[in-house]
Amino acid sequence: MAETEDAPYAGATIALATLHGKAEALAPAFATLGSSLVVPEGIDTDALGTFSGEIPRLLPALDTAIAKARLAMAATGLPLGVATEGSFGPDPVIGFVPLHREVAVLVDDVRGQVICEWLNSHETNFTSRSVASAAELDDDLLARWGFPTHALIVRGESGDLVRKGLRDRASVEAAIVECTRTSASGHALVETDMRAHLNPTRMRQIALLGERLVERLRCRCPACAAPGFGRVDIVAGLPCAWCGTRTAAIIAEVHACTVCGERRELPRADGLQRADPAHCDFCNP
Repeated sequence: MAETEDAPYAGATIALATLHGKAEALAPAFATLGSSLVVPEGIDTDALGTFSGEIPRLLPALDTAIAKARLAMAATGLPLGVATEGSFGPDPVIGFVPLHREVAVLVDDVRGQVICEWLNSHETNFTSRSVASAAELDDDLLARWGFPTHALIVRGESGDLVRKGLRDRASVEAAIVECTRTSASGHALVETDMRAHLNPTRMRQIALLGERLVERLRCRCPACAAPGFGRVDIVAGLPCAWCGTRTAAIIAEVHACTVCGERRELPRADGLQRADPAHCDFCNP
């Protein structure tokens, strides 16, 4: 690698394990560093868990992403690997709004570090509906789900019959008929397919996350100059603008290096010094 101050991975080839076309989303960001991605064949990342549930994910998302990167590194013999892992569900704060949470990692065995970056977004079509027939899925509903540019999954409610990657109405209707016949309740569950190559909305978020990861790679540790210095934690306690009481809002960010362990507490990036009283337990109990 011919590293520079601004491009720590210039000239590097980085292994990417994916079955779902993520190189399309990630490669442009890494190209700005002068590095390239290679996707080895024959790696079954689904063995670490599937969105459709046939194979449960046994590891947390971060550990799963690291495991994926290491599979690619082992297959190529490269000391650098990248991967992402996503999860979807209700926003833990808002509740009824779906949340897309994605993590991207760069595993660097040259320096002995793992650099990760997270993205939380409400920009997702993640949803599902139980139906007794395809007639319950009108065109307006399917359009709101992003169909047909975004694929669907249909499964029996017992979960033993799954049809994935459906991108035309005839295939969806046939799958619903098939799945309702095997369901004790006579219903099938129709879900959005969240695999990246069949979900353009998720692919756009992965591209954005790739840009964030690359920006982090450009940040050198002030102590040892290793790349990837960035936020690893937050400090709560931003004072209320009305009464000065400490709130749960972020007052500072903790940035750290995964090579030498250097840690620094920095003010909020947006410069905000007082919290909205709506977030104060005293002013808004």
